[in-house]
Order: sequence, then C-alpha cells, then structure tokens
Amino acid sequence: MKKSVFSLIIFSILWLLTSCKPLEQQELKLNSLFSNHMVLQQKQDVAFWGTYTPNEKVIVSGSWGKESKSVADKNGNWKLNIPTPNAGGPYEVNIITKDTTVLLKDVMIGEVWLASGQSNMQMSLKGWPPNDTIKNSKEEIAKANYSAVRMFNVTRNFNLKVVDTVSGKWDICSPKSVEDFSATAYFFARRLYKELNIPIGIIHSSWGGTVAEAWTSSKSLQELGGFKKSIAALQDFKEWQKTKDWYSKLDSLHIPQTNKSWAALSFNDLKISQSSFNTEKWKNIELPGRYDIFNDWEFDGAVWLRKDIEIVDITADYTLLMGVIDDMDAVYFNGKKVGGLIGSGHHQTERVYTISKKLLKKGKNTIAIRAIDAGGPGTITGTLQLSNKNNITISLSGSWKYQPMAEMYNGKFYVYDLDKIDFSKRPEIMVMGPNLPSVLYNAMIHPLVPYSIKGAIWYQGESNVGRAEQYSRLFPKMINDWRSHWKTDFPFYFVQIAPYNYGTPPNKEGSMDLRDAQRKSLKTKNTGMVVTMDIGNFTNIHPANKQDVGSRLAGLALKNDYNNKIVASGPLYKKHTISGNKLILQFDHIGSGLTTINSKLKGFEIAGADKKYVTASAKITDNNVKLYAKTIEKPVYARYAWSDKGIASLFNKEGLPAASFTTE
Repeated sequence: MKKSVFSLIIFSILWLLTSCKPLEQQELKLNSLFSNHMVLQQKQDVAFWGTYTPNEKVIVSGSWGKESKSVADKNGNWKLNIPTPNAGGPYEVNIITKDTTVLLKDVMIGEVWLASGQSNMQMSLKGWPPNDTIKNSKEEIAKANYSAVRMFNVTRNFNLKVVDTVSGKWDICSPKSVEDFSATAYFFARRLYKELNIPIGIIHSSWGGTVAEAWTSSKSLQELGGFKKSIAALQDFKEWQKTKDWYSKLDSLHIPQTNKSWAALSFNDLKISQSSFNTEKWKNIELPGRYDIFNDWEFDGAVWLRKDIEIVDITADYTLLMGVIDDMDAVYFNGKKVGGLIGSGHHQTERVYTISKKLLKKGKNTIAIRAIDAGGPGTITGTLQLSNKNNITISLSGSWKYQPMAEMYNGKFYVYDLDKIDFSKRPEIMVMGPNLPSVLYNAMIHPLVPYSIKGAIWYQGESNVGRAEQYSRLFPKMINDWRSHWKTDFPFYFVQIAPYNYGTPPNKEGSMDLRDAQRKSLKTKNTGMVVTMDIGNFTNIHPANKQDVGSRLAGLALKNDYNNKIVASGPLYKKHTISGNKLILQFDHIGSGLTTINSKLKGFEIAGADKKYVTASAKITDNNVKLYAKTIEKPVYARYAWSDKGIASLFNKEGLPAASFTTE
C-alpha cells in the first residue's frame, strides 16, 4: 500500500515536470512614448508600462534618485509608477530586467500636454501651401530653437478595436523638427515655456476632417445614445456585405492621383449638360450651400447641378459668377463647356467664367455644373449670378436640380447609370476610414493612456457642423470619457471654431449653432474656451493666424493651472434683463471692461416672443450691452454674430473677443 502511494506521488511529480511547459521568454518592449528626449510630468507618480516575460521582474530607475518595481502578469504585461521631482533635467531612466537594460537619455521633467482635434490642430507650422498657409511661417520656423520643448507626433491611424501602442517619437524643438509639427500646439508650448521657464512636452494626436465621435470610446458613445446603430453595424458582417453588394453592381474607375489624370477623368456623362436632357425626376437643392448630401446620406464624389434661366437681353456677353466650389468643377452653358477647375488646390478659388453671346438663347437657357467633392464638406459658397455690361443681373441663388453621378469609396469612383439606378435601395454605406465611431480613440488616444499629462488642448468641430444639438451632448461626453480613462479630471481647453462661409441657408442650422454648442460645453468642469471670432477667414476654413490661437490656449492654462494673474478669456454671455423696450446683456470675463473696435458694436439682433430677429442698436453701458430696435416693443431674445460669417465687434479691454451666442 505504501509502495503504491509512493509510486503514485513520484508519477505525479514526473507528469507535472514533463507536461507543464516553461513560460516563454519575451523581449522587453516599451510603448514608443518612452524614448530618448521624452518629457515626464513633474511631481507625479508617472506611469511606465510595456511587455516582458510573464512573472518576471521589471525595474525602472530614474537618475533623480527614485526607482519602482513591477512583475509582468501571465500575459506579459507590466505597469508601474515612479515619482518625479520638480521640473528639470536632463536625466536618465533605466528599465532593467534580468537579461536586458534599456537606457533612456536626455529625459526632461516638466509639464506635459496632449493636443488633439482635426485639421486646424493638425496643420503644421510650414502650412499646406499655396492656399493653406501659416502667418509668418518661414520666420517662425527659423527662430524655433527651444531645446527644453519636446514634441511627440502620433502617427495617424484608426482601428475598429483598441490598440496598446502608437508610432511616433520625441523630437527636440528645432527649425528642422518643428516645420512638420502642429502650429497651434507649438505656439501653445512656446508661450508656456517662455512664461514658466521649465521643460514642456507636447503630444500631438490629430487628424484633419474628422468628427468628435471618432475620438470617443465605444462605451461612452453607447451610453450617450445616437450611435448604437452605427457601432453595432461596424461589427455586423451582413452590413458590410450590403455595402459590398451595392458597389459590386457599378462600374468603377480608380481615383486620379495627379492633376493630369484628374483632367482626363470621364464618366461618359456629358449628355447631361445638354438642355434637352430630362431632369424631371431629379431632386431639388438650394445653392449656395452643401451639395454632398443626398437622401440624407453624405458622400464624396461627383454630382450634376442644373438650372434653367430666362434671358431676354442676348446682345452682349455675360459674366458667370459661381462662387467658390469645393473642390472641382466643369461648367456648361447650353451644352458647351465655358470653364472649370480640375485637380487639387482649387477649393478656395472663386469661379468667374465668360458666357459668349453666341451661346445665348432668347428665353430658356441651361447652366449645368459637374462638381466633384474629393473629401470633407462639398460646398458652393459666395455670389451666384449672371451679369452683362448692359446692367442686366440674374441671380442664380435658390433652387437647382441635383443628381449624384459617381461616388468615391475605398480608392475608386463608382459610376451610377442614371437610367437604371434606384437610390432608395442604397444601404447605409460602411466606409472604413477615420470618421467611424471610436476608431481614432482606439488607435490614437487609448494607447497614450495612462502616460501622465497635465491637461489637453483641442481644436475641432468643423466636421460636426450641422449636428449642433448632438455635439452639445457628445463633446462634454468625450471630454469626460478621456478623463475617466486617465482617472483624473485634467484641464481641457478648446478652440471655438472660427467664422467661415459654410454656405448655410437663412434660418438653417450652421456653424453658429456649433459654436454655441461649444460655448455651452463650458458647463463641463475644468474647461476653457478660446474664441477666434476676430481671427477667422470667411474664405478659408484654415485661418493663417495660429499664433493667437496657441497663445490664447496657453493663457487659459497659465491663469487656471499656473496661477498667473492674467485675463485669459473674452467676454461670455451670462444673463440678460429687460427694461421696457430695451434688452440688457451681462457678461462674464469682462476683464478691465467691455469695449469695441472701430467704435461701433455690430452683429447684435433682438426678437420678440415670435423669434423674428431684427438688427439692434447696441451700446456699452456700465460694462453691459444695451440693445434696442424701433420695431421690437417687447424684446425677449437676443443674439450676437449669429451667422457663419459672424464679425467680432465686442471685446474686453485686454483685446480678447466675445463669443457668438444666442439667449434662446
């Protein structure tokens, strides 16, 4: 009996020794955030993490005299925190295991900020010439020698699932390294460095043309509501198959890559330019405005726009003004091409074409435009009219006939046969790209957590114009989403989008509504907003003055987080009272007092209970703004700079502009 038991024990030990495989050796790996020249947040227990052999020890030692230890878990993941001293450096950091030592050199201790958003944050210091430029770009680049300012550029990426690593590296600020770095983030970091005189680290993670929901985690979007269907569809093979089936039935062309190939692009569709072509079944669209939305779906691609007009005077040539077409156009008059700009770089160019009197017909004439939107909002903005030397002017604003011709999807144009296509059967298209819900959070924010940061700056909102009510809920949700993952309510400072001619029709939701949604987001604790009403560009969505944007963002941080006694915000609407036929506005952040530029307040409107607004006379009295209009006996509501092209006229004496607003 004893022998049997002893034999069983020996057998069991041998079985365990032979059947249990040793834990596989793994190479020590670090997130790319941990590298030479990095900046660590001062006076914090900063996080280090990575992968190594399961159950093996990892030690992180800083040359400032602190170290911390961790043991990799069963999956090889390890994480630890190590205390940092007051700002200074350079230091060294050793990451030590039983078989490897990684030495990080030139490590600075200071203030670390995260910069994110869309193109106005992404726009580099060298700009995107010839149209999208940075003010004094060459001079700014030449003098950008700040060895204590360090910059980390997150490589753009998106993913349907959260990932743990990003591509990028820390660079010392120099003329060579800064030219491809975010201009807004650089000017923010520069002011902080100059006023604090300590190392500044700025992590830049942005992507032009992207929506806020792409930067928000799936969990938070599901809690918010409004995105559940699209999130579920991303994981639904059947939805992807519907998209594949839709495009598989269409002829396709590769999207041109050069201006020459754009010029040669043909959809065999020129019969549409002829006056005799039947457009009775086409949709109607209002121009100026966006032309990239059809049946409530937004797309990139080619569309036809047609309008019949009556002409009486055919004795002289006409000038055709078609405003600014984003991005390309081919314009036909009675079937003959009269102009067009094809290829990149024309999205801000005003179209002015000559219509020879030889093409004119007394009575009905047809203008046909094939417009191509190659990305982002497709718009026609500005003045649309025909005129001649005989003082004849014909407005072309208003209703046009409208029909999509070809849609861009995954690197190709898919061409519609207008005689056969039934757009009502088009499924909800699944596009694999950076504007899907959560995909940028997954790939460009989540991998940064929990790298210790002081706070975040944000410049985004243009791509959410038209969805202001949703943005008023989405944006605060995104802010708190990020904070929940970092487990700290860090300061979050953002830029109110600048005035720009989005082509919003009268009495329709536009960029002013989005700006107001941003203003209302200030109810979220520990936030601040930079107003850009005075430094926008009505014809360019990328204003050149990023110096003031970055400096104003830094001002918010200096006041709120570094105790500088400065005025950092322009006036913000607080409340109003009614006195007889006058409405009196009160403001926060008046600084040394309210003032105006050019000695006259403009852009104020008031309305009665019917909300029919009229221009108001405005006067600064006792640091309030008093409004009055002869036609409004009982004012109820007021608004300021309430249009896409709102003009700044109200400031505090520190030179910071008031935000546009409505009291509704």
